[in-house]
Amino acid sequence: MLQLSVPWWEFVVRGVVVYVFLLFFLRITGRRQIGQYDPFDLILLLILSNAVQNSMNAGDNSLIGGLVSALTLIGCHGVVARLTWRYPRLARLIDGKPQVLIRTGVLDEPLMRAERLTPDDVHAALRAAGCLHTHEVERATIETNGQITVVLRNRESPSGAAPPAPAGHGA
Repeated sequence: MLQLSVPWWEFVVRGVVVYVFLLFFLRITGRRQIGQYDPFDLILLLILSNAVQNSMNAGDNSLIGGLVSALTLIGCHGVVARLTWRYPRLARLIDGKPQVLIRTGVLDEPLMRAERLTPDDVHAALRAAGCLHTHEVERATIETNGQITVVLRNRESPSGAAPPAPAGHGA
């Protein structure tokens, strides 16, 4: 339970290699894969975690080996978080940058394909924002976390005046 079958430093090296590999792999698969899990994405993530387990622990199932691997991954995450906070260019490389998907009602279809978004994904984001059609959208942005934020165009009443502000809660 407490005896390692490989040196402790090998767990660290293996953990760093797996962390960097997964960081790269998840980054190149597109923001949607990270930010919005559907069942297919969740299954892939769970299987990936199981697949890389043996490459991290070298067949060692000891308590110490598991703790060293876990601490290595947490350490890698902490180092990457600090580096991306300190170096914005590194943050853009790892996290990407927000990209405009819809501008004044016009959908950027090449971006949609590049980000592996389906029409259903886009329509779901529009419905969540309270609209049904792209022509109602001033701007929709794919954020670095994979979420799509939508800013609706100003809606005017038939008389040309802006709609009344919503009433507050209570009174």
